[in-house]
Amino acid sequence: MIVRPISVLTAALFLVSCCVHAQDFVWTPGLQRAYTDLQKLKLQSARQALVKESSQNGVRIFLDDYADMLTLVTSDDDRAYADMSDREDERLDALNALDENSPWQRVIQAEVRLHWAFVKLKFGKELSASWDVIRAYKLLAANQKKFPHFLPTYKSLGTLHIMIGSVPDNYVWVANLLGLHGNVQQGQQELQQAEQDPTFRLEAQLISLMVKAYVLKFSEADGKDLQRLVSDNQDNLLLHFFGATIEQKNGHSEQALTYLLTRPTGSAYPSMPVIENILGDIYLQKGQNSTAINHFQQFLTTYKGQNFLKDSYYKLFLCHWLANSPDSKARLFLQKLITVGRTTVESDKAAQKFAEAFLKRGGSPNQKVLMRARLASDGGFTDSALAYLRPFSEASFSLTVEKAEYNYRLGRIYQRRNDADAALPYLNRALVLSESRDDSREQSSFGATAALQLGYIYQLKGDRIRARSFFQKALSFKHHEYKNSVDNKARAALSQLSQNT
Repeated sequence: MIVRPISVLTAALFLVSCCVHAQDFVWTPGLQRAYTDLQKLKLQSARQALVKESSQNGVRIFLDDYADMLTLVTSDDDRAYADMSDREDERLDALNALDENSPWQRVIQAEVRLHWAFVKLKFGKELSASWDVIRAYKLLAANQKKFPHFLPTYKSLGTLHIMIGSVPDNYVWVANLLGLHGNVQQGQQELQQAEQDPTFRLEAQLISLMVKAYVLKFSEADGKDLQRLVSDNQDNLLLHFFGATIEQKNGHSEQALTYLLTRPTGSAYPSMPVIENILGDIYLQKGQNSTAINHFQQFLTTYKGQNFLKDSYYKLFLCHWLANSPDSKARLFLQKLITVGRTTVESDKAAQKFAEAFLKRGGSPNQKVLMRARLASDGGFTDSALAYLRPFSEASFSLTVEKAEYNYRLGRIYQRRNDADAALPYLNRALVLSESRDDSREQSSFGATAALQLGYIYQLKGDRIRARSFFQKALSFKHHEYKNSVDNKARAALSQLSQNT
């Protein structure tokens, strides 16, 4: 048989093409090391490893982007964000030109979009971030359909399915219109699948714990899993940091403090001023005001961003006010608060709201009592919190908002002490008092958060009807500063109840 020259040429070009595409997404040993370093927040060594790799390799493009995302979210530096913001489109264009038949192509494009969605949320670009999330979802869904057994797809797709499953019923049509489908149970199962992938196992485990802490319900078993994860990765700053934020979020500030005090340090790791803010929080909860002041001041001295500025000045106010410094001295921090930062994160929104109210009306001795109890309770220091409140009763407080807070604090204290039956009457009373003045936005957060916790209690008791009623009640409160987090948790809980019917 005579082989025509054109056929030989075609075959040769096909083989060359295959060989070229085969190199589009390669996890070389150097890239594996870089990814491991990025997971530990060893950004400098990771970048040094990345420059030795081919810039045409899609895995390197992904890791370059990962490094930029970590740099931006740990620094909150507006100038750095302005300098780097064009890189998203550049990298997406480069990835789009690579082998579309590789299971990595869509996954890595989605990861880049999610990196920038996270960054944009930190810098107050919510609309652009939302479109990145939607496009990332579509890429991952397409990849799941084409490569159903490719485990890396499920790390981010599972997370998105949980978020979609937390959308309230009256907004489901919006998600459907945008082509977004999923539920909490599906997302959790997909994250478990992702944990079987050797490359992304650690990241999937951390994401799963964070979803439970911030969207679902964080249990004692989850806390033990987190402890094991941190203990097994002593040189991982990212795990120590997120471990601390998760435990602080869930009222275990002593454990959070342990994670931060044992975190790896040194020139291999970036400075993270936000850790000083968290340490200040914890010492404030412990009532060690002078130590807290030092940490908040260190944060303000070294931080370059716009988030958490209002929160830090608010906490500095509390340190002085609760230590009975002259009001004129303490109020200076609130006056400064009004002029700095932005209200993108919930803690800054809450600080702004408090400052405006306090500067207008001032505070009262009763407010100090409630604040001391709140801080101690939020940190899990329930003995101290109870000691602050024992000398008082609801009748000790003249304002309805203070009566509501008094009951809410006692309810949360008993709940944290695993005494749900003791917590119930106080949380119910907080809810009733918060509903009695619908025009008072100050009371809304106590009503919403009390309803959420009542839902959790009845969910644990197996009373699905009451649990559902209280989760729906939590969603009904408007305009309070914790609406995003309360609503997300209530939606997720309702979704779980529906799936378990």
